[in-house]
Amino acid sequence: MENKIISFPHMGDYCYFIKPFLENITNMEVRISPPITKKTIEIGSKYSPDSICLPFKYNLGNYIEALEDGASILFQFGGGCRYGNYAPLQKTILKDLGYNFELYEFIKNGKFSFKHIYETIRKINPELTKGKLLKEIITIFIKIMLFDRSEHYTRKKVAKDNDNFKKIKYKFINDLKDKTNIFKIVHTYFSYMRKYQKVRCKKPKLKIGIIGELFTSMEPFSTFNLEDELKNFDISIKRFTDVSYLLIYKNIFHKITKYRARKYIKYHLGADATENVYRTLKLKRKKYDGIIHTKPFGCTPEVGIMPILSRISNEENIPIMFLSFDTENESVGIKTRLEAFIDMLSMRKEKEIEKRNE
Repeated sequence: MENKIISFPHMGDYCYFIKPFLENITNMEVRISPPITKKTIEIGSKYSPDSICLPFKYNLGNYIEALEDGASILFQFGGGCRYGNYAPLQKTILKDLGYNFELYEFIKNGKFSFKHIYETIRKINPELTKGKLLKEIITIFIKIMLFDRSEHYTRKKVAKDNDNFKKIKYKFINDLKDKTNIFKIVHTYFSYMRKYQKVRCKKPKLKIGIIGELFTSMEPFSTFNLEDELKNFDISIKRFTDVSYLLIYKNIFHKITKYRARKYIKYHLGADATENVYRTLKLKRKKYDGIIHTKPFGCTPEVGIMPILSRISNEENIPIMFLSFDTENESVGIKTRLEAFIDMLSMRKEKEIEKRNE
């Protein structure tokens, strides 16, 4: 096992925290798969079933690029929908292509299980103890929770120069990712939050909420860097889905969200669809100007709630734009639709201000 290399698919900036975590629990070399590009999705699409969802194709492309880069052990981090059952199919495809590797599911059936993780990693590193694993899990949880909190802050703020937040962000990640002492991790977080707060900001022109499927919410390349585009228009953003939510808050608040959305749904709709109905109502209550719903083409739970969201849009008078992404999308077309939506929201807001001033 000494010469084997571990890799895993991308999911936004979380890869920078996953790498040292896997290194510490496996005592092996870990390589982040090459950055997602158009080539990644082309490779993934070439060897994937046509009707399968976009995250599957992105991840398969990531795996192939990682294997070509020398990886021999792959991790799949699961999912709360049918994607959580894709590992066997991905493994079969990669084996048929002639790759020699091992693939492990870190999260089984969409559920976090300490026992499963421990038994899985012990296959790679028999010397791993439960105490060591628990310490590393707590450490990465704290890092990710603090990172997500900083991201919530910067999404809501509109900097006079948007690059300022990005520069601080990547310095923050670089300083945070390898730290193992919890007190130093917390100190680093507060140190960088003070830096964020010193950035000169201005009043946002609009407030927009982003809801939808988790992969297209968290992996910027899959939506042609939607959040960056919105920031270029001086827009404050609210995005609910992040790793902290998926690992901790989702299970805690699941019954509450279903209850609060009971006017529109009676049953759990799968994946994050139930939560997205509730989020739409919450964004209206918080007086957001509009909502963008993102999903990969063919995502069953998110397709199923589109009529419900349209009904809420009409009844609650809040505009919703639906963006569906597949391998045929072009950034120019998405940007054109986005600009039209923002123009409509701006004109709508101006009229509301005029009415209030009459």
